[in-house]
Amino acid sequence: MSSAEILIVDDNAVQSATRRAILERAGRTAEVASGAAQALELLEVEGFRSGLSLVITDHCMPGMMGPDFVRELRARRMGVPVVVLSGMADAENEYEGLNVIYRIKPFPPDMLISLVASLLDTPYQQSA
Repeated sequence: MSSAEILIVDDNAVQSATRRAILERAGRTAEVASGAAQALELLEVEGFRSGLSLVITDHCMPGMMGPDFVRELRARRMGVPVVVLSGMADAENEYEGLNVIYRIKPFPPDMLISLVASLLDTPYQQSA
């Protein structure tokens, strides 16, 4: 498994493949996980984990919803920035205290590229 800068977690294969293509065209390296369980398996691979700089996840996923996935990331001492993309504006409060950036879908490609650049091309300050 090669290292990726960005992990995209989404059970919608079309959306995740599209986001990956957009980010790779912008010069990023991205890996896709079809859900939280697969993402957590990838994070067990040390080489993958050490190269990871950003997680972009869906809110609604079968098996484990976005807030539980982010809690699991944080429990594993994963302090990387997390962007949650959701079609549900009222779900943002479920991420309180988890230090995420919450955006509503649809999220245009140029905005995705800009957000990723702002997170990865400037020093990231994690709040306590």
